[in-house]
Order: sequence, then C-alpha cells, then structure tokens
Amino acid sequence: MDYRMRSISACPPEDGSKLGGAGQTTPPKTQHPPKNKQYRLRLWGIIAGLCVINLLCALEGTVLITSLPTIAAELDLGDKFVWVNNVFSLSAAVIIPSCGQLADLFGRRWVTLVIVTVYLVGSVICGAAQDASMLITGRVIQGMGSGGVEMIVPVVIADLVPLRQRGNYMALVLGIFALGTILGPILGGVIIQTTTWRWIFYMNIPICGVGLIILFFFLRVGHNREISSMQRLKMIDVMGASILVMASVSVLLALTYGGSRYSWSSAHILAPLFLGISGLVLYMLYERSQFCVQPMTPPRLFGSLSSVVLSVNTVINAFLLQCVTFFLPVYFQAILGSRPYTSGIQLLPSVLMAVPGAAIAAWVLTRTGKYKFLHLFGFALVSLGLGLFSILGPHTSTAEWVLFQLVAAAGSGMVFDSLLPAFQAGQSERDQAAATATLTFLRCFANTWGFAVPTAIFNTQIEHGLDVVHDVDVRRALSHGQAFQHATSEFMGSLSQHTRGEVRNLFDAALGRVWKVSVAIAIVALLLVLLEKEVPLRKELETEYGIEGVSRRTDNDERNSRSR
Repeated sequence: MDYRMRSISACPPEDGSKLGGAGQTTPPKTQHPPKNKQYRLRLWGIIAGLCVINLLCALEGTVLITSLPTIAAELDLGDKFVWVNNVFSLSAAVIIPSCGQLADLFGRRWVTLVIVTVYLVGSVICGAAQDASMLITGRVIQGMGSGGVEMIVPVVIADLVPLRQRGNYMALVLGIFALGTILGPILGGVIIQTTTWRWIFYMNIPICGVGLIILFFFLRVGHNREISSMQRLKMIDVMGASILVMASVSVLLALTYGGSRYSWSSAHILAPLFLGISGLVLYMLYERSQFCVQPMTPPRLFGSLSSVVLSVNTVINAFLLQCVTFFLPVYFQAILGSRPYTSGIQLLPSVLMAVPGAAIAAWVLTRTGKYKFLHLFGFALVSLGLGLFSILGPHTSTAEWVLFQLVAAAGSGMVFDSLLPAFQAGQSERDQAAATATLTFLRCFANTWGFAVPTAIFNTQIEHGLDVVHDVDVRRALSHGQAFQHATSEFMGSLSQHTRGEVRNLFDAALGRVWKVSVAIAIVALLLVLLEKEVPLRKELETEYGIEGVSRRTDNDERNSRSR
C-alpha cells in the first residue's frame, strides 16, 4: 500500500511540518522519542492494547492444533477440514494490503477498533456453527480480523518508535504472542476433554472486549482529516484487491486438492495453479501501472536485491513455522499416542525457546544495529532442527524430541524478530508503514502455504502407501485427503494392535517426507542470506502519526528543562 496520502499533517503544530504547495507538507522534523510521563503513559497504554489483541490472534492460531480433528469429526467435515485453517490464513493474508490502505486513509484508531470487532463477530459465528459451511464462513471473517491485527500492531509501533529501538517493543509483543501460542494447544486440549469445542471460539469474546476498551481510550493518534470520506473511498485500490483475492483463492484450491482429491498432473489442479500464479504476476504489474493511482503494494519496496531476499526469507520462515506448529502434534498424537492436551504440553519447548531467540535478536539489533549474522545463525539452527525432526520415531526419547525443538525454535525466534527491521531499514521513512504491511501480508500468505503444502505432501505420501494397511475400512478412512484429520490418538486408539502398527509406520514415513522437504527449503533461505546487504538502523523517528493531545518533547528538551 502506498502512503503518499501523508500530504496533510494531522497535527501540524506538534510534528513541526509545514504546509507546502499543492497541499503537500515538508517532512516533519527528526525527533527522538518523547520522555514526558503523559506521553509514556499513553504509549504504554497503546502497547498494552496491542499486546491484548495480539494474544487473541496467537491463541486462535494454535488452539485448533489439538482440537481440529475433534471438530472435524463432530461436524463431519470430511476433506473440507483443511479449509478451516486455509480460509483463515487466506482471508488474513488478502485483507492486509487493504487494511493498511484504510488505516492510512481513515486513521489507525477506528480501523483497529473495527478489525477487533470483525474478529469478535467471526468468533461468535464459529462457536455457533452447526455445519461445515457455517464454520468456514466464521473462519473467513475471523481471518479478516486476524490479518488486520497482524498488520496494525507493527504499523502502530513503527509510527511511535525509532527503528533502532523497535526490536525491543516487538520482542515484548512477540513474548505475549508466544504466551498465547503456548496456551493455545493446552487450552484446546483441555476444552476438548472437559467441555464442548465451541468454547474454543467463545473464549475470544472477553479478550476482544478488554482489547477494545483499552484501545478505545489510549489509541488516539494523528491522521489526515482534511480529505472527505468520499475522496478517501475513491482512493482505495479495489481493482488490485480483487485481483489479489482471486489469484490467492486459485492457488489455494490447487494446493488443497493437489495430490489428494486430484493428481498433481490433473487439469483440476494445473488450471487453478496456473491462473493463480498468473494472477499474482498480474497484480504486481497492475500495481506498477499508471491505472493504479494508489497502489497497495508499492513496487519501489522491492527495488533492491536485499529487499527481495528479505521478502523471500520472510515467506520461508513463516512457512516453516506453520509447518512445525501443525505437524509436531501429529507426531505426538499419531506416533507417540499422546492425548490432545498432552500434545499441547509437548509442543512447549518450541514456543518457549522462541522467546529467548527473539530477545537475543532484539538485544543485538538495539546494541549493534546489525542483523545479517542473526539471519545466518538463525536459519542454520532452523535447518539443523528440521533435519533432526526427520529422525523422530516411535522410540525417540523425551530428551531427544525436546532438544530437537529447542534447536529449531531458537533459530526461528532469532529470524522472526529481525526480518522486519532489516526490511524497513532499506526503505525510506515515508514507506515504513507500507513496508510493515507488505511484509506482514507475505507472512500471512505464507501461513496458507505452510499448512496446505505440508498437508498435501503428507496426504499424498499416505495415499501412495495405503497398500500396507490391510483393513479396508481404515484404508478408506485415510484415503482421498483425509489422512491428516485422522492423525489423532483417538483414531489410533480405536484400531486393533496390528492395524495400529501398520498405520503408525505409514504416518511416520509421511512425517519424515514432510520434514525432509522442510529442511531443503530452510537451506535455500540460509543461502539467500548471503545476498543480504547490511543497512544501518535509524536511531531517529520521523512521523506524522504520533500520539495526539500530549507534548512531544525531545531528549534535548528534557535535558535543558532539568538544567534550568
């Protein structure tokens, strides 16, 4: 999204900008973060609100890991179960560019409040779902809210905190996100075992309420109020958004059914895949064209090789993180026989170690302003960890699978928290919000691939190996893309001892294939890091979206005041 709409300052006397010709402003004066208590109170109030809504998305992102098979069985989703996660990730991804543009045109405050409200509505619909269609509809709406939250959190922080210090605040937000990620699988398992699965979605209602209250009172930041609502609506990139949605849906259709319902060489797969990829190319061409007055994704963001590499590695890291998040529980339940609740606890090493990894990255960025070493070391650890996952089996000890998770999670945490600042460093100050939203879009879009592609690999491997299962009914249950939803301890426990051994070996082989493909992808990311160019992180902040209604005194003002 292009932020050239920053033509009239929301509060000119505060940011020091002056109106120029044709309604333009001169750039605001470079400022250090204000130090007065009122400003800090407002700043930390905003950060607290952002942490609450980020916790919301983290919970919903992982709570289904241990509960989706149960929901799929109760609502008889069949092969539609994959859409429960896919439509969530897809709607989250495609809404981000539009949300970013709306946030620039209408301000951060009301767009944020609407985003959280949309998430709340989607949660209610999911909780009340009586069939697959209603559940998937609710997940689409929920995903729109989640994508908006993932976009607005780093955008608001980018508006308020200098780039060099931004890693500290993002590490805090990531810590809260990690807490939600930890609690998600555990809560999902507890809810499934003690009450109805509907509370997985209903529990979002009080969290949304708290977030809305905090943000309503604290999130009051500047934006352009000089342009009429009709003018703002005309500047929305409707055509670009439409192309992006249609292209993304086409790609997702191919990824979802390729190798399961249809073979990869089938026209049912090749046609939507070709149309989807062509649509994504068309989207980028349209954003470059003269017909697009206000592009959602400015092409200048990818003007350097380093920016392209950082974008690709953001996609890869998100892909791998999603893969690990959904397929380690398959190992715990289908191979080790753990209950849903227990598998959530067994996933804790992956989540807990990501926080120290992110903290290390934030400390290094703040102290040195360097990030390339973090990416090299981080992706090396991820590659090693995924390689270790490929040797997991029925007889792997607890110490081994804990250690393997710690290795992969430490690397992923270091990379996750340092890719965005590195990408922002190569962009001009006016493009900071655009850069943030663009990278967030890529990360969310990768989440779709990170579930769909490994699931397709897993189901395809199962389909090819079904001959080793002698029970006809079990073969039928695992065929046609239904293997993933049956990779649960409940299903395994329902089988005879002989059949259980056959299915366990089949699942083990399919997981091994998923991990080996993941290792290859991680190594590609590691090699791409070598092409990165180190760009210094700015220590100053230039913004026209600062906090309203408080004095913005600089560090020098504070020192001068104390010396009087």
